[in-house]
Amino acid sequence: MGPGRAGRGDPAVKALFYLTFAADNMEIHCNDRELFVFKKVAHAAAELGVPCYLVGGFVRDKLIGRQTKDADIVCVGDGIALAHKVAERFRPQPAVNFFKHFGTAQVKLEDMDLEFVGARKESYQSDSRNPEVEPGTLEDDQLRRDFTINAMAVSLNEGDYGKLIDPFGGLRDIELQVIKTPREPGKTFSDDPLRMMRAVRFAAQLQYNIEEGTFKGMAEHRDRIGIISQERITDELNKIILSPRPSVGFEYLYRSGLLERIFPQMVELAGAEYIDGKGHKDNFYHTLQVLDNASAHTDNLWLRWAAILHDIAKPATKRFEPGHGWTFHGHEVLGGKMVPRIFARLKLPQHEEMRYVRKLVELHLRPISLTKENITDSAIRRLLFDAGEDLEDLMLLCKADITSKNRQKVKRYLENFNMVQERLRAVEEKDKIRNWQPPITGEVIMETFALAPGRLVGDIKTAIREAILDGVIDNTYEAAYDLMLTIAGNYRLEPVQGAGTAPQKETGPSKGS
Repeated sequence: MGPGRAGRGDPAVKALFYLTFAADNMEIHCNDRELFVFKKVAHAAAELGVPCYLVGGFVRDKLIGRQTKDADIVCVGDGIALAHKVAERFRPQPAVNFFKHFGTAQVKLEDMDLEFVGARKESYQSDSRNPEVEPGTLEDDQLRRDFTINAMAVSLNEGDYGKLIDPFGGLRDIELQVIKTPREPGKTFSDDPLRMMRAVRFAAQLQYNIEEGTFKGMAEHRDRIGIISQERITDELNKIILSPRPSVGFEYLYRSGLLERIFPQMVELAGAEYIDGKGHKDNFYHTLQVLDNASAHTDNLWLRWAAILHDIAKPATKRFEPGHGWTFHGHEVLGGKMVPRIFARLKLPQHEEMRYVRKLVELHLRPISLTKENITDSAIRRLLFDAGEDLEDLMLLCKADITSKNRQKVKRYLENFNMVQERLRAVEEKDKIRNWQPPITGEVIMETFALAPGRLVGDIKTAIREAILDGVIDNTYEAAYDLMLTIAGNYRLEPVQGAGTAPQKETGPSKGS
């Protein structure tokens, strides 16, 4: 039965989508709404006299049970004209966004995004990933696609509605869980080198393997990635980082040689060196473990970036101390300084997100260091103050950073770490130090001593803050004001006539250890 004789929710239409692949133990499950939309697409295509097909990611995701709302539709004809004809069949009528130069159009429905394109074949020049395009057949269009699992099509035509068209074995590769190009890998990757990043991204997202010949093609054509804009590369890299186990993707990037070309600082982490029988851990694979550990508990892209960069300065700070072994003193400070440069090179945000990552990199040793000494309230207050609203993220990163093959060592670290967390909760409950500001502001200092804004005002304010954090004075306005007068006296400053104290304020930690 063709779509022209089936109504919304018609069992015959459902059967075409549900049962076509039963022999392969795989089904496409479209809901009533999707079938309703595809019926309208089929009617519009029939009216124009153009064959049309569902292709690519929608077909793949339906087969593997992955949620999707984006449907790509290829027609053997004018894709823009079909998009307009489809839009006319909905009320209210959606807008059609089209790109005449590329021959594509998009119709955004309330719950689905439809993209239309005319079937085409492509040819590429060696120095560009922008193809020369000409009309083609469905077979031409499937051949130009990146991977077999993305090259499957389902007919929306009356004669074979719901039929899977799978010339390259995409269904088989889904069953085998492999990423494979539909044609010779070198041709696929040379034409569009971004497909190498996409291969890694799909492997990471779907937890598939990259087929041996396809991976070999990536390694052989890795230098071609140089013609791709940094923005496009970073977009794919971020999708890899947001995958369930990002280490899968980074392992493929590293072994193919792509990582060295797109993110050389991370490659420098790889390897372990031994002197006098003393070695250090491979910081590349340690970083991947920390990234996976963190990713198991957060979808925050920037927290995952902090996991990637937390040890990025270890190669630059690595030293061997006879009788002691390998050290990486100050790698958290230097790592923090490297973050803005790395973000700039990768075209990542340079403002709030970068500052957040830098902060976590610079602080990532602090909670662990508190497990190795007698913890004072002063040290706890200082960490609470410095971490502020990002404390929970910092603690998640630090816990992810506890990696060792020695289970007893990990158990001991985790016990100490849990003790630090308890102390943080206790001190915060008592002192309310997070996101706190000292009771004496810069304005009060300037008014009291008739000072203009400048370094001296900042020095006085900082000294008061440090005294409160260290428990030297109580966190009251009067105590802070008295200390301000003492500090100012060291600079031979006198209060101006009429300047005086204000009412007492208590907004933070009390005097303590």
